[in-house]
Amino acid sequence: MSGTRPLHMGVALDGPPQHDPTHFVTLARLAEHGALDFVTLGDSFARPGLDALAVLARVAPATERIGLVPTVTTTHTEPFHVSTAVATLDWVSQGRAGWRVEVSSTEAEARLFGRRPAASGAELWREAAEVADVVARLWDSWEDGAEIRDAATGRFLDRRKVHHVDFAGSGFSVRGPSTVPRPPQGRPVTVVDIAGTGEWGRRAAARHADVVLLRAVSPEQAASLRSALRSEAAAYGRDPAALRVLVSLVVDLGESESAPEPGLSERPGPRAGHFSGGPVDLAELLIRWHRGGAVDGFHLAPIRPGRDLERIVNGTVALLQHRGLFRTFHPGGTLREHLGLARPASRYATTGSRS
Repeated sequence: MSGTRPLHMGVALDGPPQHDPTHFVTLARLAEHGALDFVTLGDSFARPGLDALAVLARVAPATERIGLVPTVTTTHTEPFHVSTAVATLDWVSQGRAGWRVEVSSTEAEARLFGRRPAASGAELWREAAEVADVVARLWDSWEDGAEIRDAATGRFLDRRKVHHVDFAGSGFSVRGPSTVPRPPQGRPVTVVDIAGTGEWGRRAAARHADVVLLRAVSPEQAASLRSALRSEAAAYGRDPAALRVLVSLVVDLGESESAPEPGLSERPGPRAGHFSGGPVDLAELLIRWHRGGAVDGFHLAPIRPGRDLERIVNGTVALLQHRGLFRTFHPGGTLREHLGLARPASRYATTGSRS
């Protein structure tokens, strides 16, 4: 490892549309072989395709250690359903679930539901922050040990340990409690990608995210963004050391083992980080950024996962492992353990409140 700071790595499974679940199973197993922290799978109401959360629920029993992070859109989606779906994935994967918060901003997507027109980015991210808040409250609504399951007495629940959340947001209210017992991780990992989200996306990340994904074209820019996020998290009363900030890179490893001019190039739009080169070049770049203290790790998005993920795991990651800069096995069983994040106690148990 670089000093005492572990290097964290995730990888996106996105690519050309696929409808064969074995494709995603194969890729997730490959990432697991490299001891990566997690895989992500994108989703959007704007495109046809399989539901990311359902796909990773299929991947869960075919893997053992890798974290599973589907994109879940909070716009037009009931927060209660978000909570139960992600909690179910955590149970199915035995504590390896996360979710990447996304919003839906177009009128075409709004018409799919017909409930309301498209809203501004500020309004959508304000709502997304409220969803992240109430989802965590619903996960907390069952304290640990709420299930008794005593056949002799016929008691299934300790009702004193199941709570109403009574949450009122700007556009919804949720009474609770959840219908799913508290997830194995307590709260599955919340991931927010702040690229192109503006001030409101950054606020939501600082207040509610466990992992923040961002774009940067230099270590200095990444370090500045990370410092600002940690300061804002502290202003919300959070421990800034519990926030993992990862730089997202679109990765094109080409057809050769190396390239003469590797590096980052800034492209138009919010998704600025792009790497073109070989596996060794990529490893050197990751080492340089991480050793400089700019970031906690990286989220790599291979342009062609079927080709580039194999090169990332057997080339880039293998080199990092050989140099002692990245682990060779998962030290724990849950995604929180991979990321070095504590399992939170239920806020209701902490405050001693009773419904």
